[in-house]
Amino acid sequence: MAIRTSTGPRPAAHVTFHVLGRLSIRAGHEVVKPPRSQILQGLLGVLLLAQGEPLRTERLTRLVWADRAEMTSREAVHVAMSRLRKWLKQLGDGKLSIDYQDGYRLLVPAPDLDLHRFRALLGRAHAVEQPELRSSFLLSALELRRGPALAGLEYLDRDDILVRSVAQDVREAVMSLASIAPRAERIEPAIRAVRTLAEELPFDEPLHAALIDLLAAGGQPATALDTYRRLSERLTDELGVEPSRQVQEAHLRILTHTRPFVGTFDRIEDAAPIVPVPIPAQLPPGIPDFTGRADEAARIADSLAGPAGRPGRSVAVTTVAGMGGIGKTALAVHVAHMLTAAFPGGQLYADLHGDGVPVEPAEVLDRFLRALGMTGAGVPPSLAERTALFRSRVAGRKVLIVLDGAANEEQVRPLLPGAPDAAVLITSRNRLTGLEGATLLDLEVLSPQQAVELLARVVGSPRVAAEPHSAVEIALLCGHVPLAVRIAAGRLVGRPDWTLAYLADMLRDERGRLDELAVGDLAVRASFELSYRPLPPATQRAFRIIGLLEAPDVAAWTVAALLGVPLNEARPHLETLIDAQLVNVVGPDAVGELRYRMHELVRLYARMCSEAEDASRQRTAALSRALGGWLWLAERAADLVPGPAYIALHGDAPRRPLPPATAARLLADPTLWFTAELPALVAATRQACDLRLDEFAWDLAACLEKYCDVRGMYDDWRQTHERALRLCRATKNKRGEAVLLRGLVEVTTWTSPEQGGPAMVTMRETAERVLRLFTELDEPRGMVDALTAIGWGRVAEGAAGEALAAADEAIRLAETADYLGGQARAHQMKAVAYGEGNAEQAIPCLEKALHVADMLGNRRLEATIIQFLGAAHALTGDVGTGERLLNRSISVARELDDRYLETFSLIYLAKLFAALGDERARPTIELALTYSHAGNFGHHLAESLALLGELNLAAGDAPSAVACLERSVRVWRTRGWVWFLARTLHTLADAYEAAADHDRARAARAEADELTNSQPTR
Repeated sequence: MAIRTSTGPRPAAHVTFHVLGRLSIRAGHEVVKPPRSQILQGLLGVLLLAQGEPLRTERLTRLVWADRAEMTSREAVHVAMSRLRKWLKQLGDGKLSIDYQDGYRLLVPAPDLDLHRFRALLGRAHAVEQPELRSSFLLSALELRRGPALAGLEYLDRDDILVRSVAQDVREAVMSLASIAPRAERIEPAIRAVRTLAEELPFDEPLHAALIDLLAAGGQPATALDTYRRLSERLTDELGVEPSRQVQEAHLRILTHTRPFVGTFDRIEDAAPIVPVPIPAQLPPGIPDFTGRADEAARIADSLAGPAGRPGRSVAVTTVAGMGGIGKTALAVHVAHMLTAAFPGGQLYADLHGDGVPVEPAEVLDRFLRALGMTGAGVPPSLAERTALFRSRVAGRKVLIVLDGAANEEQVRPLLPGAPDAAVLITSRNRLTGLEGATLLDLEVLSPQQAVELLARVVGSPRVAAEPHSAVEIALLCGHVPLAVRIAAGRLVGRPDWTLAYLADMLRDERGRLDELAVGDLAVRASFELSYRPLPPATQRAFRIIGLLEAPDVAAWTVAALLGVPLNEARPHLETLIDAQLVNVVGPDAVGELRYRMHELVRLYARMCSEAEDASRQRTAALSRALGGWLWLAERAADLVPGPAYIALHGDAPRRPLPPATAARLLADPTLWFTAELPALVAATRQACDLRLDEFAWDLAACLEKYCDVRGMYDDWRQTHERALRLCRATKNKRGEAVLLRGLVEVTTWTSPEQGGPAMVTMRETAERVLRLFTELDEPRGMVDALTAIGWGRVAEGAAGEALAAADEAIRLAETADYLGGQARAHQMKAVAYGEGNAEQAIPCLEKALHVADMLGNRRLEATIIQFLGAAHALTGDVGTGERLLNRSISVARELDDRYLETFSLIYLAKLFAALGDERARPTIELALTYSHAGNFGHHLAESLALLGELNLAAGDAPSAVACLERSVRVWRTRGWVWFLARTLHTLADAYEAAADHDRARAARAEADELTNSQPTR
């Protein structure tokens, strides 16, 4: 057969690959030499072993470069992969190519790879019951094998599950053949297959026991005894141990001329005494007051002992990850005790001290091997030898191995068994995502109920039952972290005279909370310290600085701004902190950015570390960078939100611009960005207030106005403004005070709960203060906004002349200042000043306002003016135009998800329907009433109730009419809008008359007349 080296393109030929032994390639009838480079051979080999599954760069590095992986860059992998692609191209098979889909992969047709054919035959063997047919399939599979997978590759990581699984499949096939061969009368070929593998695995005792039994069954007792003798000497001389019980039983069957049961290797109950292999039981005691975690325990148990724990007949490995104090060890030990019956071969346990000075794997293996019956002299010196021996000793035994507090994957890999009978449960503060095939469980804090239950179990139910609210608060202040709750409970146990309320009061102090959460040798701070200290210095700084933020969660760009580094430098710190369980991933936000958060107790620890290690000016500078980033984005996003047409007035706080590409991605939809960042922006505003950074505080609050208005986030709008306003007044920041008061006029007038006085009066008085401030600041655009608000107040008070004068002055100032938004809003207010009785005069004002709004391109403002225009046309009797415009406004409001805007149009649409006797009036006004209640829209609520009362009165339901109209009157009194109150009182008087309550009717009518007569002539 010809052998050639692939040095150039060859004619198209059928290419096959062989990995069950040394790597070999055939093209047609020719043998092609593999690439000369061991690295390229390794890459080709592992891609073939993966059978089309993608392999990421990091895993390829560990697989192919093995002990040199840490010195190998990603670029080196990419270069090697490029060279391998070129080599494959020279084979002449156009179908062969390496692509990248979440990892590198090589797609080879199934029949062209010996490993696939081997596994297919193995699968067919398992699918049949007849011994002859099964043994035939197994022998055919084993004939494909020419040695260990990818034999001769020096640097291949043979501990990786990709390589290990091939060895496991081969061993399983051999053991299955040994079991079935006597019944199939295929003993001789079975002996050859078992002997070949036994020579490769000289310490695999179950395999040698099978060989001894087969030799005896095949009429070769002398050879069988010699095999036993050589194995016994090898175990004694090299490992210092006696043969296992299984091997000794096979030996005794020869000596007593007892043939094994056909196809089985069960022990002979009446055999001579055998040196027992001890069954280890190393688990720590379970925790008596273990609480909750039922779902997590069930998941772990199923992954280790259930069908889900044995995918592909590989070792079941489950990793429990979580921050310090979360209860990883308690859960692992609890589950391990649950599973003792499922693992009769014993339970091995090791504390790996991954959060301190990690224990060397060789030391752990020394302990495990001694627990499995080895003597000191029998434990080999090297890690590789200990690993091989450990895997041999646990092969065929159902053993559960608990590795507690692992530092990383490198520490764990040598401790993993090779055969699938054993299972491994690992706990770690790091997410060991590099353990191939492992099940990962991220452990969260307890639920509030479970945390209180844990408190009760330690303290005693009577004390908790006596102070249930304090118990809930203690659990909350402990962040529902099991360690913290247990410490708090321990303090209460040690102080029986303390009430739960007393401890809760101590824990409320954030600065001292971590000090209080310590008892005996348990301390929350010490637990966090173990995760913090091993971090690289730069990541330690990132941890400390992130902890300064009050925001509930943040995006990566915020962390980059906080640290003063580019985004690509911030992300590795975040990933390290996530792996250390000091930062959690919340998930993607509305714009697709991942959000990150710290647990409250971790944040307190980070802040404590920052106060100890970072200068005050460094902390302030970091926070200023983050606030500057938020402000820079917020003012740009606010300009693009179609909200109220106020002029955007800003201050002097330093901005931190983001890279153009990042900003464009974040602000592709500015409304969605506000949705994603609102909790963080509200928290940032409050933190700026606490730090007395008034320029940041008022500007951030003002940037929220448009979004909060459109989305109905009135509480956030009002609360941020009120808090920042107090600071501005304290620091005498006149510009900030003026801008915030302007925003408060809007939110407190139209969408806030009942106030101390009539809302419209308060509006006018506050607007007059705003006008004085903007006049002093010589800011005509702010003066326009103030005059417009004053005009609204005067309209409500019935002073139409003063309102019209304010509107005209506002229009003059707005035109001089080229302030289009101010012009539109002033024209709109002027239309309102003419009143519903003069709708003909209002329409030209609204048409001017709409023309200006059109120039601005502000859809929200356009829709607002359109609804007023629709109402005006309806009032003049132009019903068709009125209905069309109102429905147009409703459509825009629904597109913007603006309930306030929609409700106004619904009210006037209902009025139009009512005037026409259209039955749609009632459902329309009922919808408006629902929205008014939900949004706290005082003006809309009063109008909706009044119209519903009129409809009830027209329907002859006087009691319902009275109820609605009385409620409407109560609301109108809080609004301070005289004309609407007088009109509603007149309708209420009619309802009282219909209900035969003449005294109340006279009183209501008299009050209405008095209000009407007191108003200036319109």
